[in-house]
Amino acid sequence: NQIDSFSPDYVTARERFRDEADQLGWELETLPIGAKGASGEELTVDVAQSTNDARSGTLILSSALHGIEGFFGSAVQFAAMQKWRVTPPDVRVVVIHALNPYGFSWLRRADENNVDLNRNFLLPGEPFSGVNDLYRQLDTFLNPRKPPSRWEPFVLHALWRVIRHSKAALRQAIAEGQYDYPKGLFYGGSRPSQLHQILSEGMPRWLSSCQRAIHLDLHTGLGRSGTYTLLVDAQASAAKWKRLVSDFREGTLERSEPGGVAYRVRGDIGGWCAAQAWCETYDYLCVEFGTYGPLSVLKGLRAENQAHHWGKPVAESTQWAKSRLKELLCPASPKWRQRVIASSLAVIDEAVAGLLRDRSESSRRRVL
Repeated sequence: NQIDSFSPDYVTARERFRDEADQLGWELETLPIGAKGASGEELTVDVAQSTNDARSGTLILSSALHGIEGFFGSAVQFAAMQKWRVTPPDVRVVVIHALNPYGFSWLRRADENNVDLNRNFLLPGEPFSGVNDLYRQLDTFLNPRKPPSRWEPFVLHALWRVIRHSKAALRQAIAEGQYDYPKGLFYGGSRPSQLHQILSEGMPRWLSSCQRAIHLDLHTGLGRSGTYTLLVDAQASAAKWKRLVSDFREGTLERSEPGGVAYRVRGDIGGWCAAQAWCETYDYLCVEFGTYGPLSVLKGLRAENQAHHWGKPVAESTQWAKSRLKELLCPASPKWRQRVIASSLAVIDEAVAGLLRDRSESSRRRVL
């Protein structure tokens, strides 16, 4: 039963992940981040690697870059690893569990420093400073300095601002990333995060001898409920776009730019990974599954951020805000969960098939 892939908390998800890696006979690496979880547990990024030759192509499957979204991402990883027990993959696989274990454990999107890690991976020369002018105008609305209240007429206030500024302008201004409000939403940080160091040191080892990698990074919160979009860097070359179109189902790919389900982002992990030259061809895809409407998700993110900074941990409003955000980013609906696991496994199969096709074509060119 694919619904059983979902875990009730970070500790359970991590133990199940480690057990699956052991059952598969894969190498498991445990990387502590030096912080404690909600149950007092040591927080770790865990990496499981298959024993396949990396020259056959490498699939990277990562979860919980936005911590609380790990309830979904970890479930996909667990389901895939269970499937691979029966049908081992013919490519090398690197599964990274909980890129942001703090957010996963504490039911937050951000890390222990309130950093949105998908706004933290700036390229050399890009400053950790700046904010969209409209975000600055919206700061008191987005980041109230008080505990949350479920009775606040958030939607009415938000709709008034949509009428005034337009939906596209608001979405871009709010979510592109900001570096001037350390306790605000979508804060990109003041320096490279610890995850930046973990990946800088680990990826060259995990991708040693790899010629092509496809990186599927699992997310929720954008798009129509239960459906997915494969988000590609807005600056992706024509050759990369052609390659990905041949690998994945028609109509599922979209560039990360205004006009679709996404928006332009500063400091996103995909652009940074592609720039590192760990292998000849590195294709990063943000696998984004829809849950609830954008205003509902924003309301939930705002309330949890209020609770974290201005509420008390034991307060009813704090517990409500965190449980509500978990529902918004990983719905309890059995129908939703069944559908997203099935779709995710299909995307993973497409990625593996694409890597194998590349290997076959490379072999044929060598023979010719």
